[in-house]
Amino acid sequence: MSSSSDKSYFGKTMLFLVLSIVIFLIFKNVLPSRLFPEKVVVNENILMDSMALIAQSDTIDLETALDTLNVDTLKIVTSDSTRVGTKDSIQITMNVDANFDPSLSAEGYQNLQRFYAKLEALENDKSRKVRIGYFGDSMNDGDFIVQDVRSLFQDTYGGQGVGFVSITSLSAGARGSVSHQYSKKWQTQSFVKVKKPLAPFGIDGQVFFANDTVDSHWVKYRAQGQRHSTMLNKPTLFYGRSSNNGGYISVKVGKDSVYTKELNPTRLLNTLTVTPQNVKSLQVDFLESDSIPIYGFSFDNGVGVHVDNFSIRGNSGLPLSILNPSLMNAFDDIFNYDLIVLHYGANVLGYGSTNYGWYDKNMTTVVNNLRKCFPNADFLIISTADKATKIDGEMKTDPAVLPLAKAQKSYARKTNSGYINLYSLMGGDGSMITWVDDGLAGKDYTHFNASGSRKVAKLIYDEILKGYNKYKEENQTVE
Repeated sequence: MSSSSDKSYFGKTMLFLVLSIVIFLIFKNVLPSRLFPEKVVVNENILMDSMALIAQSDTIDLETALDTLNVDTLKIVTSDSTRVGTKDSIQITMNVDANFDPSLSAEGYQNLQRFYAKLEALENDKSRKVRIGYFGDSMNDGDFIVQDVRSLFQDTYGGQGVGFVSITSLSAGARGSVSHQYSKKWQTQSFVKVKKPLAPFGIDGQVFFANDTVDSHWVKYRAQGQRHSTMLNKPTLFYGRSSNNGGYISVKVGKDSVYTKELNPTRLLNTLTVTPQNVKSLQVDFLESDSIPIYGFSFDNGVGVHVDNFSIRGNSGLPLSILNPSLMNAFDDIFNYDLIVLHYGANVLGYGSTNYGWYDKNMTTVVNNLRKCFPNADFLIISTADKATKIDGEMKTDPAVLPLAKAQKSYARKTNSGYINLYSLMGGDGSMITWVDDGLAGKDYTHFNASGSRKVAKLIYDEILKGYNKYKEENQTVE
């Protein structure tokens, strides 16, 4: 009985295997060459936020699409033109199109006219103020690039202070524009890692809580020697709404003066002037402050140009789409932003794809959301810098750089934003290799060092001023 059952089972198994092979051979020619996307490989020096990973995984490259459809020609419609050809010829045409050089002064300045009008008003009346929010990633870590853009503006148009500084920061130890220390017990939530925070994210995409009632939660700032930021100008605390009415802060100015101030978390965004004076150093302890969202401090003298650095490592730019417009409007009512700069790219390079249609689409959504957040500001998109990678044993410009820069130009156009092609400004193809050889960038062939950051800042600042001069020339002609 057992022998008969075993033979029957064996026979059924063999029949199943034969049928499976036949079915596979029948469908083999119609199945796509790849059923699942290849594993995303992220450069060890670059992080990518979850929103970018999800958005990228929903795309398919041109060659795979053509193979799946079993066609060799395709009609591509872009904002520039319509093209028909083989996948090889289309790829070549696309690469040629990506090799562009639209400087801000050439075609982007007209989208910054409100900002330029405010800059001209400040130039004629030094009691006025212009404010810039500079959003970025690891390129701006430690205030790199931004601190030098800030100094260049303040050299010409006045202004004192480093601007907005968060409670905690991964780059605090590397920041030269202000010394920044904090206790280890802070609960930090960032929009790069958390989608549903305990309270709305602040203007830099983070929110902080002093929820540990046992250990002290403190933050220390000390002004450094960088020009225009030699003091902590009028320290002001920003915090959110909570039912906790018993929170307060203990303030230590310098080595001697110590006093306390109550927190009143009744509004969506609350401010507290810690001291109206300019001070060299400051320590603030948060006491009985659990559940109160803490956002950060601002240091500025209220006139001239102020540039806030809102950089977070690993940010593709896409998390900006989840900033709460109501809270951002509250920040904007206080800061009155005239220009919002988006400087991204490093975290969407380095994982093998050259198709950035997904990034174009999603960053268009980002800018449209930010326009609701900062309705009186103009927008400036800064493209990816050059990045080198090893190809056939030789360091060359990463093939993804040009397609990404083109996608950034595309969403700048769609959102009526200014655009600066940093890749082109720094020298174009192979330029990162030269910058590394000249001691201006790190051996990861991606990030600039302090000297390189100063040079990049000057390139960006000069390009903005070229547009400004063109704006003034045209206004004089009209008059």
